[in-house]
Amino acid sequence: MARRNRATKRIIEPDYKYNSKLVSSFVNKLMISGKKTVAASVFYDALTLIQEKAKKPGIEVFEQAVKNATPMVEVRPRRVGGATYQVPLEVRSDRRQSLAIRWLVKNSRARSGRSMAEKLAGEFMDTAANQGATVKKKEDTHKMAEANRAFAHYRW
Repeated sequence: MARRNRATKRIIEPDYKYNSKLVSSFVNKLMISGKKTVAASVFYDALTLIQEKAKKPGIEVFEQAVKNATPMVEVRPRRVGGATYQVPLEVRSDRRQSLAIRWLVKNSRARSGRSMAEKLAGEFMDTAANQGATVKKKEDTHKMAEANRAFAHYRW
Protein backbone atom coordinates (compact mmCIF):
# COMPACT_ATOMS: atom_id res chain seq x y z
CA MET A 1 0.00 0.00 0.00
CA ALA A 2 1.14 3.50 -0.75
CA ARG A 3 2.26 5.43 2.28
CA ARG A 4 2.24 8.77 0.54
CA ASN A 5 -0.50 10.60 -1.34
CA ARG A 6 -2.84 8.77 -3.67
CA ALA A 7 -2.06 9.05 -7.36
CA THR A 8 -4.20 11.63 -9.08
CA LYS A 9 -6.59 10.30 -11.69
CA ARG A 10 -5.62 11.49 -15.17
CA ILE A 11 -8.34 12.86 -17.38
CA ILE A 12 -8.55 11.00 -20.69
CA GLU A 13 -9.51 13.07 -23.72
CA PRO A 14 -12.16 11.49 -25.96
CA ASP A 15 -11.02 10.35 -29.41
CA TYR A 16 -11.53 12.56 -32.44
CA LYS A 17 -13.62 10.20 -34.58
CA TYR A 18 -16.28 8.81 -32.21
CA ASN A 19 -15.85 11.30 -29.32
CA SER A 20 -15.60 8.35 -26.92
CA LYS A 21 -13.39 8.05 -23.85
CA LEU A 22 -13.66 4.24 -24.07
CA VAL A 23 -12.12 4.27 -27.56
CA SER A 24 -9.41 6.64 -26.38
CA SER A 25 -8.44 4.47 -23.42
CA PHE A 26 -8.45 1.36 -25.63
CA VAL A 27 -6.11 3.03 -28.12
CA ASN A 28 -3.84 4.05 -25.24
CA LYS A 29 -3.68 0.44 -24.03
CA LEU A 30 -3.09 -0.83 -27.57
CA MET A 31 -0.22 1.59 -28.10
CA ILE A 32 3.36 0.26 -28.09
CA SER A 33 6.44 2.51 -27.64
CA GLY A 34 4.40 5.72 -27.63
CA LYS A 35 3.16 5.27 -31.21
CA LYS A 36 -0.39 6.46 -30.67
CA THR A 37 -1.12 7.24 -34.33
CA VAL A 38 -0.22 3.69 -35.34
CA ALA A 39 -2.40 2.27 -32.56
CA ALA A 40 -5.32 4.50 -33.55
CA SER A 41 -5.05 3.53 -37.22
CA VAL A 42 -4.95 -0.18 -36.29
CA PHE A 43 -8.06 0.28 -34.13
CA TYR A 44 -10.01 2.18 -36.79
CA ASP A 45 -8.97 -0.38 -39.44
CA ALA A 46 -10.34 -3.11 -37.17
CA LEU A 47 -13.65 -1.27 -36.89
CA THR A 48 -13.93 -0.94 -40.68
CA LEU A 49 -13.17 -4.67 -41.04
CA ILE A 50 -15.96 -5.42 -38.56
CA GLN A 51 -18.32 -3.19 -40.53
CA GLU A 52 -17.53 -5.12 -43.72
CA LYS A 53 -17.82 -8.59 -42.13
CA ALA A 54 -20.65 -8.19 -39.62
CA LYS A 55 -22.70 -5.57 -41.50
CA LYS A 56 -23.09 -3.67 -38.21
CA PRO A 57 -21.47 -0.43 -37.07
CA GLY A 58 -17.99 -1.29 -35.78
CA ILE A 59 -18.28 0.97 -32.73
CA GLU A 60 -21.41 -0.89 -31.56
CA VAL A 61 -19.63 -4.25 -31.85
CA PHE A 62 -16.66 -2.82 -29.95
CA GLU A 63 -18.85 -1.45 -27.13
CA GLN A 64 -20.72 -4.77 -26.88
CA ALA A 65 -17.39 -6.62 -26.74
CA VAL A 66 -16.15 -4.46 -23.87
CA LYS A 67 -19.48 -4.91 -22.08
CA ASN A 68 -19.30 -8.71 -22.46
CA ALA A 69 -15.67 -8.78 -21.28
CA THR A 70 -16.31 -6.69 -18.15
CA PRO A 71 -16.00 -8.71 -14.92
CA MET A 72 -18.30 -8.07 -11.94
CA VAL A 73 -16.32 -9.88 -9.21
CA GLU A 74 -12.72 -10.94 -8.74
CA VAL A 75 -10.65 -12.60 -6.02
CA ARG A 76 -8.00 -10.75 -4.03
CA PRO A 77 -5.58 -12.45 -1.64
CA ARG A 78 -6.10 -11.67 2.05
CA ARG A 79 -3.73 -12.89 4.74
CA VAL A 80 -5.44 -13.96 7.97
CA GLY A 81 -3.54 -15.67 10.78
CA GLY A 82 -0.76 -17.19 8.69
CA ALA A 83 -3.08 -18.42 5.92
CA THR A 84 -3.78 -16.62 2.65
CA TYR A 85 -7.39 -16.72 1.46
CA GLN A 86 -8.71 -15.77 -1.95
CA VAL A 87 -11.49 -13.36 -1.00
CA PRO A 88 -14.12 -12.52 -3.65
CA LEU A 89 -14.73 -8.79 -4.02
CA GLU A 90 -16.85 -6.66 -6.32
CA VAL A 91 -14.73 -4.84 -8.89
CA ARG A 92 -14.72 -1.01 -8.99
CA SER A 93 -16.15 0.44 -12.20
CA ASP A 94 -12.89 1.98 -13.47
CA ARG A 95 -11.04 -1.29 -12.81
CA ARG A 96 -13.79 -3.27 -14.58
CA GLN A 97 -13.25 -1.30 -17.75
CA SER A 98 -9.49 -1.46 -17.37
CA LEU A 99 -9.52 -5.27 -16.97
CA ALA A 100 -11.84 -5.72 -19.96
CA ILE A 101 -9.62 -3.56 -22.18
CA ARG A 102 -6.45 -5.30 -20.96
CA TRP A 103 -7.90 -8.77 -21.63
CA LEU A 104 -9.14 -7.76 -25.10
CA VAL A 105 -5.72 -6.38 -26.10
CA LYS A 106 -3.82 -9.36 -24.66
CA ASN A 107 -6.05 -11.98 -26.28
CA SER A 108 -6.09 -10.24 -29.65
CA ARG A 109 -2.29 -10.10 -29.65
CA ALA A 110 -2.22 -13.85 -28.91
CA ARG A 111 -4.54 -14.67 -31.85
CA SER A 112 -3.24 -15.96 -35.13
CA GLY A 113 -3.86 -13.73 -38.11
CA ARG A 114 -2.20 -11.57 -40.68
CA SER A 115 -2.42 -8.08 -39.23
CA MET A 116 -3.20 -6.66 -35.82
CA ALA A 117 -6.34 -5.03 -37.23
CA GLU A 118 -7.65 -8.45 -38.32
CA LYS A 119 -6.80 -9.94 -34.94
CA LEU A 120 -8.59 -7.11 -33.13
CA ALA A 121 -11.63 -7.37 -35.38
CA GLY A 122 -11.83 -11.12 -34.79
CA GLU A 123 -11.53 -10.73 -31.03
CA PHE A 124 -14.16 -7.97 -30.94
CA MET A 125 -16.63 -10.04 -32.97
CA ASP A 126 -16.02 -13.16 -30.86
CA THR A 127 -16.38 -11.30 -27.59
CA ALA A 128 -19.48 -9.45 -28.78
CA ALA A 129 -20.98 -12.88 -29.53
CA ASN A 130 -20.01 -14.14 -26.02
CA GLN A 131 -17.30 -16.48 -27.33
CA GLY A 132 -13.52 -16.53 -27.40
CA ALA A 133 -10.62 -16.24 -25.00
CA THR A 134 -11.64 -12.93 -23.41
CA VAL A 135 -15.09 -14.21 -22.39
CA LYS A 136 -13.45 -17.40 -21.09
CA LYS A 137 -11.11 -15.29 -18.93
CA LYS A 138 -14.10 -13.40 -17.52
CA GLU A 139 -15.98 -16.64 -16.79
CA ASP A 140 -12.89 -18.15 -15.12
CA THR A 141 -12.63 -15.08 -12.90
CA HIS A 142 -16.30 -15.40 -11.94
CA LYS A 143 -15.94 -19.15 -11.27
CA MET A 144 -12.94 -18.50 -9.02
CA ALA A 145 -14.95 -15.94 -7.05
CA GLU A 146 -17.89 -18.32 -6.78
CA ALA A 147 -15.65 -21.16 -5.58
CA ASN A 148 -14.16 -18.95 -2.86
CA ARG A 149 -17.49 -17.51 -1.71
CA ALA A 150 -16.97 -19.17 1.68
CA PHE A 151 -14.21 -16.63 2.43
CA ALA A 152 -16.40 -13.61 1.61
CA HIS A 153 -16.63 -12.72 5.31
CA TYR A 154 -12.89 -11.80 5.22
CA ARG A 155 -13.71 -8.72 3.14
CA TRP A 156 -12.19 -5.46 4.27
